Amino acid sequence: MNFFFVLNGKSIKHLVLIMVAAFFTAFFMYMENIFHLAVFTAKDSPKAIYKGEKDVALTFNIGWGDEKAEPIIDILKKENVKSATFFLSGSWAERHPDLVERMVKEGFEIGILGYSYQDYSELEDSKIRKDLVLAQEAFKKLNVKGIELVRAPTGHFDQRALKIASQYGYKFVHWSIDSKDWTNPGVKEITKNVSRAKKGDIILLHASDSAKQTAKALPEVIDELRRKGLKLVSVSEMIANGNAQSSEIN
Repeated sequence: MNFFFVLNGKSIKHLVLIMVAAFFTAFFMYMENIFHLAVFTAKDSPKAIYKGEKDVALTFNIGWGDEKAEPIIDILKKENVKSATFFLSGSWAERHPDLVERMVKEGFEIGILGYSYQDYSELEDSKIRKDLVLAQEAFKKLNVKGIELVRAPTGHFDQRALKIASQYGYKFVHWSIDSKDWTNPGVKEITKNVSRAKKGDIILLHASDSAKQTAKALPEVIDELRRKGLKLVSVSEMIANGNAQSSEIN
C-alpha cells in the first residue's frame, strides 16, 4: 500500500522553519558544551564568581549541626591541606566559637553564609541586608577579621542579592562543581562528582550534619584532585592568582 503526503507552499515553509530552528538549537547546545556561555545583564552589574583560572578550591558550607565540622577539619589537617574556604552561617558560628577559632588558626579562609538559612531570592531587600548585618556582627564578636566573601545560604540568589552584597564590600561566590554530598549518595559517587574538576573549579562540599558521608569521602576526593596535578587553594588565593570567571544574574 502506498501513502502519499501532499504539502502546499505554507506547509513546506513551516517545515523548513522547524528544521532550521532544530539545527540551530542543536548547534548552540553543542557549542555550550565546548564554551561556557555566561548570562549577561548590564555591563557594570555585580557578578557572582563561580570559577577561577587555575588551581582548585575546596569550599565547605556549614549552616547547622554539631558533629561533622570538626572531623572535616581533622582530615584536612591530616591530609596536609593548607588552604580551603569555609562558608559559615553567623548563627552556627556563634554556637561554635571554638571551631571557628580553630579554622582561623589552621589558616583556613572564612566566608559568610548569611546569618540564618534563608533563600535570598525570596527575601525582601531589607531582610537580605538584615541577615548580612547580623552575620557581620556575629563574626566581629568572634574577632574574625578580613572577611571578603559571601555565598547565598541556599545557593539561590538574584541580581538584588548581588548588588546588596557588593554594597557591603563582599564578593559573591558560587561554585562550578557540585559534589552533591548533601544527598548522601555514597563515597564513590561523591568522589566521582568531584573528579570532574579541572583547573579553576570551585568545588561545593558541606560540613553540616546532614552531609553524613563527606568526611569519609574527603581523603579520596583530595587524592583524586592531587592525582590530576591540581593544587588546592582558597577562593581568595584563586582570585588573586588569576582571572576569575563570573556570571551576571538577572
